Amino acid sequence: MNRIEVSVEEVPLPAWTGKLAAYGLKVLDRLHKDNWDLAIRLCDNRYIQQLNARYRNRDEPTDILSFALGETLEEGEGARYLPGDILISLDALGENARYFQVSEDEELRRLLIHGILHLNGMDHPDEPADGAADRSMLRLQEDLLSALGGERILPPPEVP
Repeated sequence: MNRIEVSVEEVPLPAWTGKLAAYGLKVLDRLHKDNWDLAIRLCDNRYIQQLNARYRNRDEPTDILSFALGETLEEGEGARYLPGDILISLDALGENARYFQVSEDEELRRLLIHGILHLNGMDHPDEPADGAADRSMLRLQEDLLSALGGERILPPPEVP
């Protein structure tokens, strides 16, 4: 059984965090992961920029950071895997959604999948030298997003 804990830094706790955790559990199930204890933190651009500067030497906000831990913890009847933490900037989430012309819900689902794939050991080059980067992580990201397409995290937008 997988477990996900959602917390916040510098932003109010959204009402939809339970749905975020439930969606993350479905992603882990699709990836055939078991006994993961995943931490997700929602934050603002200022907070994520501080971490991006400190740990990646990039003094700018980003949409998501994944901090891999990759430790196994013996607990009671079995081992629990601690993959690490995912941080998502809610400010950048909105900016991305507008830029890519997708809903904030779709972008949130995409970012969560992206972070989980990083904690699962996958990576993607930022700027491939030959222009033909290995896109397997991004392809899997979009395949998972499509496979779970009927799911929502955020409430539907209100119609005026």
